[in-house]
Amino acid sequence: MKIINQNIKLKNTSISLSIKREDLLHPFVSGNKFRKLKYNILEAKKLNHELLITFGGAYSNHIAASAFACREAGLESIGIIRGEELKGKIEENPTLKFAQNCGMKFEFISRTDYQNKTNAIFLSNLTSKYGKHYLLPEGGTNDLAIKGCEEILTPDDNQFDYICCAIGTGGTISGLINSAKPHQKIIGFPALKGNFLSDDIRKFATNTNWELISDYHFGGYANVNQTLISFINTFYSDYKIPLDPVYTSKMVFGVLDLIEKEYFPKNSKILMIHTGGLQGIEGMNLLLEKKKMTKIIFNE
Repeated sequence: MKIINQNIKLKNTSISLSIKREDLLHPFVSGNKFRKLKYNILEAKKLNHELLITFGGAYSNHIAASAFACREAGLESIGIIRGEELKGKIEENPTLKFAQNCGMKFEFISRTDYQNKTNAIFLSNLTSKYGKHYLLPEGGTNDLAIKGCEEILTPDDNQFDYICCAIGTGGTISGLINSAKPHQKIIGFPALKGNFLSDDIRKFATNTNWELISDYHFGGYANVNQTLISFINTFYSDYKIPLDPVYTSKMVFGVLDLIEKEYFPKNSKILMIHTGGLQGIEGMNLLLEKKKMTKIIFNE
């Protein structure tokens, strides 16, 4: 389907702002997850794999999307899930319940073991336990994922001066960097604390037309506060565009704040990339309810 760039009407500025509705790409494998999984699923099938193994946390967009995509492709799937405490609590977790209903099986491991998920011994143990499989990294980021993300921008997007996106593992922004035109600058908004992402991006990105702005992570991965929740709800009320609380909302908040602070030159044309992740809203609302905080308003 053709993905639309929806205009965001701004007042008292010469800046032009649009958002690419990648969240509408697919009802269950939306946004960057569709892009990252596209060529990986094809490769798994090409190599005659019957099982895909991947990694994620409690409310991982990647886990939910991988489970659905594998089912559609006729592949079995196993999710290595961070947090032993989640075992036996699948019914309480909308993301894991959805993935399980798609046929994904889980192995819950400690956070310490999860940190070692890329070392040779851990990976060898996976092969010993599960046999031949297609291994997909956390977040789905690898060379084939980058190839998929290089297809986000189209010739219609050549008009934009700035392309903005949220960052988790660095795969999406790497694809954007590689496919952007020379006059375009790519700005990434990390959803995590730390400065390690630049090195990760350089492993995949071939151009230097990018920068990271790390002021809008709201305390770190999956952290939210009342300011962010209010922003999400107001944005939805104004534009009827739902934003996920982990990634895209923080990027959009950052872009609008930078526009207000006159970071962008006059008459700049900015394109924000909506990377999906809306499946996580239900789980976030459960957490917000426990904290007696305002919930995210979202009518599918």
